[in-house]
Amino acid sequence: MTMQLDSSGKLRHLITLKDIDKPMLEMLLDRADSFVTGRGALPRNGSAFAGRTVANLFFEPSTRTRSSFELAAKRLGLHVLNLDVRTSSRTKGETILDTIYTLEAMSCDIFVLRDSEPGMPGFIADNVDPWVSVLNAGEADRNHPTQGLLDVLTMRQHKRDFSQLSVSIIGDIRHSRVAHSTSHALNTLGVGQLRLIAPESLMPAADEFAGAERHTDIATGIADADVVMTLRIQKERMNAAAIPDSESYYRQYGLNKERLALAKPDAIVMHPGPMNRGTEISSEVADGPQSVIREQVANGVATRMAVMMTVLETLHGK
Repeated sequence: MTMQLDSSGKLRHLITLKDIDKPMLEMLLDRADSFVTGRGALPRNGSAFAGRTVANLFFEPSTRTRSSFELAAKRLGLHVLNLDVRTSSRTKGETILDTIYTLEAMSCDIFVLRDSEPGMPGFIADNVDPWVSVLNAGEADRNHPTQGLLDVLTMRQHKRDFSQLSVSIIGDIRHSRVAHSTSHALNTLGVGQLRLIAPESLMPAADEFAGAERHTDIATGIADADVVMTLRIQKERMNAAAIPDSESYYRQYGLNKERLALAKPDAIVMHPGPMNRGTEISSEVADGPQSVIREQVANGVATRMAVMMTVLETLHGK
């Protein structure tokens, strides 16, 4: 297993939230919260590591995560290199490690990686120079740690005490790296109740999400919930779930106003994006008063600033 901490116990890489303990998780959340500003306000910035370089290597499509990492880096005064995968040497047969070694030689300090191959971020972290950090920006269906952090940050801003929370996650749990990472963080923070809601074919394996309740009926799954988070349903997964089309999925598992009324009156609604409106969530709910979806997006920049600041302190001793 990749060592995410250095010899003194400081965060060097962020590959998964599974092994991040509660004090470090809370430190990252506190730091992220310090970077949050109100909408329309001038964003907070930092300059302690101005001139250091972040390389964004996204070998899968991304809008929110890539833009968020880029904005976070620039607000910390960092240089940003965005690798265009359509023209990268990896498409010409170069190994990803050779690409990394080339960028290391150009003095890149942080590699932000999204890849469809399980284990790739950890593999790279095991092979980079000691002064380099690797941040996982989405790994197959396994991990998306900064998304997990921003999700629980958003919950904490509205609900505070995780031990009293009932959190319902609806959708393709089996294939969701978001669900995995967010559940890791929730378990570390001592969430009171975690409920998974999905067709049986989209439920995770029996040995995953230990302690979580499993529901195939959305009504029982969101009853009296404090947090309701829907996940993007990938249309190619519908046939495997015995759901032929978007309309059928929405009838069975879509979050609408009537179903949200089953949760607590002050329940918040979340979605990691991108949303399929009318498939997993109605516009009335997505844009409604209980939605904190846009706050999640804003918290993403603050969270990624916090993570990059933390690993740079580990690497450079500030």
